Amino acid sequence: MKLHEYQAKQVFADAGVPTPASTLATTVDEAVDAAEEIGYPVAIKAQVQVGGRGKAGGIKLAENADEAREYADDILGMDLKGLHVDRVLVEEAVDFVNELYVGVTMDRGEGKPVAMVSTRGGVNIEEVAEEEPEAIAREHIDPAFGMHHYQARKVVYDAGVDREVANDVAGVLKTLYDLWEDKDGSDAEINPLMVTADDEVIAADAVMNVDDDALFRHPDLEAMEDEADGGDELEQKADEYGFDYVRLSGNVGIIGNGAGLVMTTLDLVDHFGGEPANFLDVGGGAKAQRIANALDMVFSDDNVDSVVFNIFGGITRGDEVAKGINQALEQFDEIPKPVVVRLAGTNATEGMEILNEDLVTVEQTLEDAVERAVIYAEEVEA
Repeated sequence: MKLHEYQAKQVFADAGVPTPASTLATTVDEAVDAAEEIGYPVAIKAQVQVGGRGKAGGIKLAENADEAREYADDILGMDLKGLHVDRVLVEEAVDFVNELYVGVTMDRGEGKPVAMVSTRGGVNIEEVAEEEPEAIAREHIDPAFGMHHYQARKVVYDAGVDREVANDVAGVLKTLYDLWEDKDGSDAEINPLMVTADDEVIAADAVMNVDDDALFRHPDLEAMEDEADGGDELEQKADEYGFDYVRLSGNVGIIGNGAGLVMTTLDLVDHFGGEPANFLDVGGGAKAQRIANALDMVFSDDNVDSVVFNIFGGITRGDEVAKGINQALEQFDEIPKPVVVRLAGTNATEGMEILNEDLVTVEQTLEDAVERAVIYAEEVEA
């Protein structure tokens, strides 16, 4: 479960992490009233679970009531990277002199949690990790003992954080780790953790993702679930269909049967220079209607420019998959996005014969199918 910013900030604040004064608003009038109560300047922030909100126009700084009304009206109801904005967080603006990043996640390669700190806060930390990995200090934690205070201080000093605020930053990081552990988190991060001229540290953003299967242990988080999931209609639809689905930021839609097979397909999309738009696992034994439902989901994502099917038949039968693809595509006068199909395994030959090649492109190998889908997506972009 992905918490919204306002929900994660509530969890962080309850644990003692300093956060700005803020109020959630669903109408323009509510946003203006909240801004008047908090005091200007205020930040008006779209509450959708997507990165890069500021660059996309989803975060604006209002200096007075007229600007608060204008910006709230602009943001409420907007489509932000495919997500509808129906809530904004009106938040006290922080006068800062520095921006840091602190985070905790699981390093699956090491089989341990890892705490991370960087002085390159306020930007896309994934880009920093890729382009300047040395700019992020890391400390692995033994889960049997948890994070010791000396480990929090060590990673903060390794990152080059100023001594005047190092202890406070270490305290925030220690609290973040304790929350991550106590709440069965998968990720917890603050980007940016702002440093003021008075050497105070304040969490200007908040991210917390929690293991769905552990929610029964956390009734406080379980009560947030409906609101947390409310921002992405596709993920709600995935729940209705019973799919394992994760929305990503690319434009190549991916449908497969089995998590490993789908992950391999994602990696190949990246290998051939494309960007995956989603992870969608239809599961084993998928019948025609289930395949049609999967296509309905991927076609509903405005970011998708092409779709690749990667089906390996064990329990799943290739002829059933082919019937589902035909059934879904025959509903359209014009196919909304090019579809590439690769079938292998049980009844794959029969499936290939059933597929309507006027509606799809059929490739014999997974590599050829993925490369073709990436090319189609590039042609649409061009």
